[in-house]
Parts: sequence; structure tokens; C-alpha cells
Amino acid sequence: MALRKYAGYAWNMISLAGMVLAVTAAGLIIGFLSYEGITGVEKPYLGLMTYFLFPGMLIVGLLLVPLGAYLVRQRKRKEAEQNIPPFPRVDFNDPHKRHLFVFFVIASIGFVLLVSVASLKGFEFTESTTFCGELCHVVMSPEHTAWANSPHAKVKCVECHVGPGAAWYVKAKISGMRQLYAVAFHTYPETIETPIDNLRPARDTCEHCHWPEKFYAGRQKVFYHYAPNEQNSPREINMLINIGGTPKSAHSKGIHWHIGQKVTYISTDKKRMNIPYIRVEGKDGKITEFMDTEKPLTKAEIDKAVKREMDCTDCHNRPTHIYRAPGVEMDENFVSGHIDQSLPYMKKVAVEVLTRPYKTTEEAKATIAKEIPAYYQKNYPQVAQAKAKEIAKAVTEIQDIYGRNFFPQMKVSWNTYPNNIGHFYTPGCFRCHDGKHKNAEGRIISKDCNLCHTVLSQKQENIPEGVKTMPRDFVHPVDIGDEIMKTNCSDCHSAGGQDVPGGEAHKK
Repeated sequence: MALRKYAGYAWNMISLAGMVLAVTAAGLIIGFLSYEGITGVEKPYLGLMTYFLFPGMLIVGLLLVPLGAYLVRQRKRKEAEQNIPPFPRVDFNDPHKRHLFVFFVIASIGFVLLVSVASLKGFEFTESTTFCGELCHVVMSPEHTAWANSPHAKVKCVECHVGPGAAWYVKAKISGMRQLYAVAFHTYPETIETPIDNLRPARDTCEHCHWPEKFYAGRQKVFYHYAPNEQNSPREINMLINIGGTPKSAHSKGIHWHIGQKVTYISTDKKRMNIPYIRVEGKDGKITEFMDTEKPLTKAEIDKAVKREMDCTDCHNRPTHIYRAPGVEMDENFVSGHIDQSLPYMKKVAVEVLTRPYKTTEEAKATIAKEIPAYYQKNYPQVAQAKAKEIAKAVTEIQDIYGRNFFPQMKVSWNTYPNNIGHFYTPGCFRCHDGKHKNAEGRIISKDCNLCHTVLSQKQENIPEGVKTMPRDFVHPVDIGDEIMKTNCSDCHSAGGQDVPGGEAHKK
């Protein structure tokens, strides 16, 4: 048989299996690369096969061909069937060997090109958000979903978690091997712990785009809220946020002063919520230490403790992986018109059904689809009939809210991870600005709200129409007396996801 004669020692099961494997792998790589190039579709498991599995098959197949030929040649030498020299003779005058050599050169060039393209595309794939967020879809679903709905949705994961440079790339891939093992053998924690200890410093990542030296004096922002009552009463807070401070005022330093100075602190818990010690180094080199007056650390404890230099992520700790409270999500849907504000008690009913414990996302969405229409059928039958389409649309939007902020498989919900921007649902600013940190001279880190923001105006149901509130004075929707200055917002608001815990009781 001519083919068998032409194949020579490679005519054996091992070499033939290698040839089939290599040709199949090469065809699959070319086919899948062409499919991705034509359609632009990038899928995690498709990429995993195209850039890792198939090139591996190709290399293994090409190694099997000479291995099988070598084993056959060695066997024939031992059997002394022919006078076979220890090493092959390369004689280009022999047409058979000349053809083999030409085939080998062409095949080698093709192999190098194919593997090079697959390797480069494979590197690019490992840097993609598809690889980071969708490959381990159960584990990464909460973070990937939050990223996709965040202001940084166009920023790749690696730009923050890895950054430029070979050293951090190698560290990330070594860490990735441990994570791959954890996913493969289900040893990962059901809720991913934060903060991440080995995250690259913000000065190496965030500050590539954000320029701390160029702070604004202030930023005006209007916060739209709706009361959890029958009318879903609109509330509006017009606020000036002192990002860079207010010039020629007592609060001229502003929020971003914290990273304009060298500030270090000690936290006694992993989540950095309890901060008993703060150290500020002025530009003149003067050191000022602030201690928690209720639970001060001893000098020995301070010397021994790990100190962290404050950077962007100490406040902006959820810049991308943002989960929103159900009440906030409902506010945004009302103000955008996605949910009809005129539906009685819509905010309260939605928040209550969203915050119940569910075993699966499917169970939650089925309950939302059942109970919200049933509520209006029972309590407001005329509304249920007249606004059936609006209620159906509200159900869809509320199901989407659940899908963005609740992940039962990973035991993650909107309040699993504290967000240190602000102080409404978590202590945030009040971790240090609690009125309890004092230095040796008796100066206290102030809890004055106007350090960071100034209320310009307010509109809400307990402010009569036409009455202008005094600037800088925040009016709470419910009269709580002196508690507004004594109690942290998060002490009341952290649990339920409502603007007013409990809201107005149902009358029906």
C-alpha cells in the first residue's frame, strides 16, 4: 500500500492516532477562530476550548507521531530485521526523504503560526471580562452582574484587579490557579469575602484615569426618593457635595482631603468597619494621632497592629461591584418612568416581596409574578383592571431588580457587602467621623454633616408646599428628635431597604 510505504515508521496506531488528533484539533481551531471572527460572538466555554483545549490536543497529537515512529524503529532494530543505523540518515537525493522534509517544513510553519495565533488569542481571552466573569458562572455571577450594571462596565476586570506589568500578571495567574482548584473541587466560600487582601493599590489602577490633584470645589446632586406610602409620595434632596471643599469657608478641605494627606489607620476587623486608631501625617511632617475614646488601643497594640495607608478604595470600596437597596432601585424606576408611580403602595409592596428569603432566583421571580398582581386584585380591584399593563410591566422590572441584587446560590443580597460611600445603609463615613476619635490636644474628628455636604433644599410630604427649608438643615421624613444627631442612619436603615423603616402601615 503506497500510503503505508510513504508513512514508513509512522504507520502504527500511536502515530496514526496522533495524526488524527492533530488534524482534528487544527481544523477545530481554524473553524472556531473563523466563527468568532465572522460573528463576533465571544463565549466563555467556546474560548476555553479554542485557546486551551484544542491547542493542547494539537501539541499532544504532534508529539504522538514521532513517539510512535521512534518506538517502531527501536523495536525493529532490536529484532534485527534490517540493518538500521542508530540515527536516521537525511539524504535529499532520495525523493522520498526530500518530500518528507518539505512536508515537515511546511507543517512546522503551519503549526507555529496556528499555535502562535491561538496563544495570543488565548492571552487576550484570559484578560477578557468573559473569562473573568462568565467562565465560573455560579461563583462570579453576583460580581459580574453588578459590574455589568455599574459605571465601570466598559472597564475590564484586569485593569483594576491586575493592572499593567509582568509581576502582577504572574501573581494574578498564580492566584487564578488556586481559584480554579477551588471551583473545580467546590472548596470556595459560598459568599466571596471582601475586601480582597492582595488587590493592587488604587494609585496603580484607579489613578490612571482619575486625577486626585484635580478636585472640584463641589458637586451639586439631586437625590430623588419616594415614600413607602399609598401615594408613593415624591421626595427630593438638592445637595452640594463638598468633594474638593468649599473655598473661603470652615470646610475648605473637602472629602478628597483624605487622600491628599498621608492617612493611616488600624482596623480590628477584616471588613475594616471598626477603626479605633487613625494617624495623619501633615505636609510639614507633623504627626497627629486620633484614638477611639470608648475603646482605645494600648501603645503595644498600636505598635503590633497592621496599619493601612488610606486610598480611594477605603471609601470607594464598591466602585464597580455595586448592589443597590430595593428602595433605591424602586426610586430609580419611579423617576425614570419604568414603574408607574400612581400604583398604590407600589414601593412598599415591592420592597417587602423583594427582601423575603428565597432559596432560588426562580422561586423569587415566581413569587413576585404571583403576589404583586394578587395584592392589587384583592385591595385595589379597579386599579388592577384599569392598569393591568402597568402592573405587568412593574412585575417585570421588579424581577429584574431581584436578578441584579440578589443571588441565593452564593448567599449574596444587596446588603451583604458594605458600601462605604455615604452613611445611609452602612456606617461608611461614621467609621471615623463618629465624634469619638480624639487626639492628644483634645481635638475630635467631627460628626458634622456639613463637612462633606450641604443641603440646599428639600421637598417631601412633611414639608408644606411653598415652605422653603433652611439651607444646611436636613429635615428627616419622620420626626425623631435629637436622635438625628446621636444615631447613625445605618442603625435604622441597614436592614429593610426602605427609606423609612416600616413606612406607612397598610390600611387594607
